[in-house]
Order: sequence, then C-alpha cells, then structure tokens
Amino acid sequence: MDETAETDEIRGTAQGTAPVPLSVLDLVTVGAGRTATDALRTSVEIARLAESRGFHRYWVAEHHSMPGVASSSPAVILAHLAAHTDRIRLGSGGVMLPNHAPLVIAEQFGTLEAMAPHRVDLGLGRAPGTDGATAAALRRTQRLGEGADDFPEQLAELVRFLDDDFPDGHPYARIHAVPGPVQATSPGGVQSPHRPPVWLLGSSGFSARLAGSLGLPFAFAHHFSAQNTIPALDLYRESFRPSAVLDAPYALIGVSALAADEEREARRQVLAAALNMVRLRTGRPGLVPTPEEAEAYEFSPMEREFIGSWNANVIHGTADEVRAGLDDLQKRTGADELMITGNAHSADVRLRSYELIADAYGLPGARTSQT
Repeated sequence: MDETAETDEIRGTAQGTAPVPLSVLDLVTVGAGRTATDALRTSVEIARLAESRGFHRYWVAEHHSMPGVASSSPAVILAHLAAHTDRIRLGSGGVMLPNHAPLVIAEQFGTLEAMAPHRVDLGLGRAPGTDGATAAALRRTQRLGEGADDFPEQLAELVRFLDDDFPDGHPYARIHAVPGPVQATSPGGVQSPHRPPVWLLGSSGFSARLAGSLGLPFAFAHHFSAQNTIPALDLYRESFRPSAVLDAPYALIGVSALAADEEREARRQVLAAALNMVRLRTGRPGLVPTPEEAEAYEFSPMEREFIGSWNANVIHGTADEVRAGLDDLQKRTGADELMITGNAHSADVRLRSYELIADAYGLPGARTSQT
C-alpha cells in the first residue's frame, strides 16, 4: 500500500477562510410529495455543487426501513455519484458492517475504487442503521448483539480481503475480492494495488478506542450524539497509535447545519426536520414534512421538549450565524474536519444552504452576479 497516497487521501485541505476542510454527509432525504427519484437527483446536484465549491468529500449514510431516507444502498448511490463527478472524494458514512459479509463489502468498494480511482472512502459502523426487527431481517439472525460484539473480527477480515493478504493456511487464503489487489499480481496484471482507506464511525466510545488503537481515521456522529462528542474524541486521541495509515490522529465530526437567507426561514426548515425525527423516535417514520405541516402540527409538551433538545445541536440561521456556529464547534472539539448534513424538505433549500455556507467561508467557485 502507498502510505503517502493514502495519508493524503485522508487529510483534506481547508479552503477559503474555513478553519478545517468542509465535507458533506447525505442522507438522501425524501420530502412529502417527492419521490426517491427526486431525492437521488438532488444528491447528484448537491455532489456537483460540493465539488465545484471545494468541499473535500461527500459521504452517504446507510439506513433501512425509513421512508424519508433513501440511502439503504450506499455503494449503489456512490457508483451513481461517481459517474456525475470528477474530483470530490466519495464514501460511506457509513456502511454498517454487521449487516453485510466482509467479502461483499470488499467487492463493492473494490468496484467503486475501479470506477473512481483514489477517490473512494470506506467508512464503517457497527450499529444496524435501523430498528431491531429490520436488523434481524438484514442479518438473518435474532442475535443482534453478536454482530456488534464481533465488529473487530469482522473489520480485520474485511481489511484482509481489501489487502488480499490472508496468511497461508487460512480458510480464506485462496479467496480474493475482485476487483482488488490480486489482479495486480496475476500474470499480465496491470491493476493498481491501491484500495480505499478505511474509516471507523461511531456515536460512543467503542469505535473511538478501536480506531485509535488501529491508527485509523475516525468520524464521530455529533449530529445525533452531541453529548458524547468531546469524550469520544478525547478517547480516540488518547488511544491513538501511529500506523502505516496515519502518524497522528485525524477526526471528523458530522454536524447538522442549515443556512437560509433569513433566520426565520432557517427556523421553519429545521422545525420540519425535527418533526420528522419526533415521528421516527416514536415509531412513526415517514417522509420529511413540509414547514407548513410542521407549523400546523400540535406538539405535545414531551415532543416540544425533544425538539428543543434536538434543535439545540442543529446549527441554523443566516450564513454568518451558521459560520459562527461551525467555527465555535470546531474550536471546542478540535475536529480536523467538519462534515455537514443539511436536512430539509426541499431540494432547493438544501442546495441553497450549502451554497450559502460555501460563500460565507469564501470557498472557491462562487457564482458571480450578472449585471
């Protein structure tokens, strides 16, 4: 493996006045009155915008059995995005490894690497990305804890498949993930031995400690586990051991952020997204409601308390307010990269939010006004 190339792929470069590299996390949200086709078209538009404005990477999250989230198959979506972009890094934020056989993931991401060489990240999580019943359907077992408990072993197996280096005598020594490094060592082989860098994702301390001990980059889900962010990052840094991949810790955090031209409009949009979360957390998942539906909804006292807590961790407002919030969060956490997820009902609102954030930081590729 080319250590220098992989390290460069992990560490981004801050653009404009941003304190660290900025990236995008896409849940492929589906709004009421919209289709999954609409949502996937929006993902292409946002990915193109992110690429043109200097965002470092674009990740897609794996979720299941949620009508408002059309990202159940990250590898398929990433292949689609690879065909519509040229430079931006593409990856999973993440693939939930216990839901899949490691060989299958190695084959999928080997294929993506062949489609978009040196542009693919493999982010891995140990949660199911769904409820227990759906996880059982995915894994074909009722012993759901087994997959999470075996995560380190599954990870090691996956990396062996990615590197094609099972030792002699191992049951899988003659099994190869294709596309992959084995093609470079076959007679006449000209395939690059490079494979996607592996990231560990987490919302608690388990993956933070594991990523640190293995010397891997770490991505923390601040956007839904804000209370654990600083403890997890501290644990990652304390546990870190230099590796062939990284000589020092590198951590990004996922951040919910939505910018609008007016503060009131930003509040309307995040209220609708919060109503969607209320329904999800109470076993009523659905499409992302419109702001008008959210404004007309009669929230119970418990629901209002949840929304207040949830939206306290969503950075929203005008572009300047969002920039100030992102700067403060980066300073408090010491994150090496901020990965922004802007969830809203409308494609136009999401696109406008990323454009405003890019403008606020003076990222390259700003549109010039026409006179």
